[in-house]
Amino acid sequence: MKRFFLGVTAVAAMLSLSGCEYLDQILQLADDASKIIGGTYTDKWANLVNETQRDVKVNGNTLTYGDDHTYTIVEDIDVNSKEFNRPTATVTFSNIPSGYTEFEAVYNNLLGKSIAGTAAMIPMAMEIYARNTTTGEKCIKLLCTSGAASDMITGVKGKVIPSTTTGNDGYIERFISAALLKGAKPSNAYAPDYPYTVEMTMTSNGVKESAQEGGKVTYMSIVTSGGWSTANRGVDIFQANGSSQYKVYGCAGCYSQCASITGTWAGMK
Repeated sequence: MKRFFLGVTAVAAMLSLSGCEYLDQILQLADDASKIIGGTYTDKWANLVNETQRDVKVNGNTLTYGDDHTYTIVEDIDVNSKEFNRPTATVTFSNIPSGYTEFEAVYNNLLGKSIAGTAAMIPMAMEIYARNTTTGEKCIKLLCTSGAASDMITGVKGKVIPSTTTGNDGYIERFISAALLKGAKPSNAYAPDYPYTVEMTMTSNGVKESAQEGGKVTYMSIVTSGGWSTANRGVDIFQANGSSQYKVYGCAGCYSQCASITGTWAGMK
């Protein structure tokens, strides 16, 4: 694309000297190429991203960040559960974390210490990435193993970042992070229940040791409300030997194409 832009500019310059009647059209091509190369797409909700550090308080299964951002593990995954078709674990939260500072605090102090809590941070990381790719990438790398982080960044980028600076791109599913939350479905423009709720269940694969990775993987699903033909979106959660924290080991189903929206997505807090 850079070679194309420089080539068009050079041709335009030569044609300018010769007084070519097509100069305006060629210069417009150069201008369009310049926007694609150097232009920056700004998400509608980018202004919500900030790194203001606030007090962190943990009371049992609830973390409060500042005065009003709350995150609660209502029920964690039971690795011995034999129920695979209905929600058996729930995490609720009042807001998408404001930035990496809050995301890290929530992960390190509460949710990252829990299987369900770690899985529930997937839509949070996806939404932050959509608002600000630099901040979101840091969040994804904190939440995921290196391989899963690379896959997630590539996959989510294709779903939430338009190819034009205007944001006009028919393939974009900006609402995909909300589609993972309880109550969100195409018919209500992916408006999730509030407080935001992630419901989960184990899968029949259970928990398996990973000698190669040096830890164990829990196979589970986020149970959605209608964004996909298959409601359960597979999530693999990894815990390294000797670690108290969990990582996302895989979650490709969480950012695969979902159903088209009806109406206009209102966004999330």
